[in-house]
Amino acid sequence: MQHLIICRCEEVSLKDLEETAKKFNCTARELKLRTRAGMGFCGGRTCRPAVDKVLTDLTKENPTDAIPLKVSPPVRPISLSDLGGKASDD
Repeated sequence: MQHLIICRCEEVSLKDLEETAKKFNCTARELKLRTRAGMGFCGGRTCRPAVDKVLTDLTKENPTDAIPLKVSPPVRPISLSDLGGKASDD
Protein backbone atom coordinates (compact mmCIF):
# COMPACT_ATOMS: atom_id res chain seq x y z
CA MET A 1 0.00 0.00 0.00
CA GLN A 2 1.34 3.40 -0.96
CA HIS A 3 1.25 6.39 1.35
CA LEU A 4 0.48 9.86 0.08
CA ILE A 5 3.70 11.86 0.52
CA ILE A 6 3.03 15.42 1.66
CA CYS A 7 6.65 16.58 2.09
CA ARG A 8 9.08 14.98 -0.36
CA CYS A 9 12.24 16.47 1.13
CA GLU A 10 11.58 14.98 4.57
CA GLU A 11 9.53 12.01 3.25
CA VAL A 12 6.56 12.87 5.48
CA SER A 13 3.36 11.08 4.51
CA LEU A 14 -0.23 11.96 5.25
CA LYS A 15 -0.31 8.89 7.49
CA ASP A 16 2.71 10.21 9.46
CA LEU A 17 0.95 13.52 10.03
CA GLU A 18 -2.33 11.86 11.04
CA GLU A 19 -0.68 9.42 13.46
CA THR A 20 1.46 12.11 15.07
CA ALA A 21 -1.51 14.47 15.46
CA LYS A 22 -3.56 11.72 17.09
CA LYS A 23 -0.77 10.48 19.37
CA PHE A 24 0.35 13.88 20.68
CA ASN A 25 -2.80 16.03 20.16
CA CYS A 26 -0.51 18.60 18.49
CA THR A 27 -0.95 22.20 17.49
CA ALA A 28 -0.09 22.92 13.85
CA ARG A 29 3.35 24.21 14.83
CA GLU A 30 4.11 21.24 17.07
CA LEU A 31 2.97 18.81 14.37
CA LYS A 32 5.32 20.45 11.89
CA LEU A 33 8.22 20.32 14.35
CA ARG A 34 7.58 16.68 15.30
CA THR A 35 7.36 15.45 11.70
CA ARG A 36 9.60 18.05 9.99
CA ALA A 37 6.94 18.52 7.30
CA GLY A 38 7.89 21.56 5.23
CA MET A 39 11.31 21.83 6.84
CA GLY A 40 13.39 20.04 4.22
CA PHE A 41 15.82 21.30 1.63
CA CYS A 42 13.19 23.29 -0.32
CA GLY A 43 12.10 25.07 2.87
CA GLY A 44 8.44 24.35 2.19
CA ARG A 45 8.33 26.02 -1.21
CA THR A 46 7.07 22.81 -2.82
CA CYS A 47 4.83 21.36 -0.11
CA ARG A 48 3.73 24.37 1.94
CA PRO A 49 0.15 24.57 0.57
CA ALA A 50 -0.38 20.83 1.13
CA VAL A 51 1.20 20.93 4.60
CA ASP A 52 -0.96 23.93 5.60
CA LYS A 53 -4.13 22.23 4.35
CA VAL A 54 -3.42 18.98 6.17
CA LEU A 55 -2.43 20.78 9.38
CA THR A 56 -5.62 22.84 9.24
CA ASP A 57 -7.72 19.70 8.74
CA LEU A 58 -5.99 17.77 11.53
CA THR A 59 -5.66 20.50 14.17
CA LYS A 60 -8.66 22.71 13.28
CA GLU A 61 -6.25 25.64 13.48
CA ASN A 62 -4.92 27.83 10.69
CA PRO A 63 -1.15 27.25 10.82
CA THR A 64 -0.45 30.78 9.58
CA ASP A 65 -2.25 32.32 12.58
CA ALA A 66 -0.40 33.40 15.75
CA ILE A 67 2.96 31.72 15.08
CA PRO A 68 3.47 31.34 11.33
CA LEU A 69 5.24 28.31 9.96
CA LYS A 70 8.46 29.56 8.46
CA VAL A 71 9.29 29.19 4.77
CA SER A 72 13.02 29.37 4.13
CA PRO A 73 14.88 30.11 0.91
CA PRO A 74 17.62 27.73 -0.26
CA VAL A 75 20.75 27.62 1.87
CA ARG A 76 22.84 29.64 -0.57
CA PRO A 77 22.22 30.81 -4.13
CA ILE A 78 24.53 29.44 -6.79
CA SER A 79 25.08 30.55 -10.38
CA LEU A 80 24.22 28.28 -13.29
CA SER A 81 27.82 28.43 -14.50
CA ASP A 82 28.95 27.04 -11.13
CA LEU A 83 26.47 24.19 -11.51
CA GLY A 84 27.73 23.41 -15.02
CA GLY A 85 31.31 23.14 -13.83
CA LYS A 86 32.70 25.18 -16.70
CA ALA A 87 35.47 27.63 -15.96
CA SER A 88 34.68 31.25 -16.71
CA ASP A 89 36.56 33.04 -19.50
CA ASP A 90 39.36 35.24 -18.25
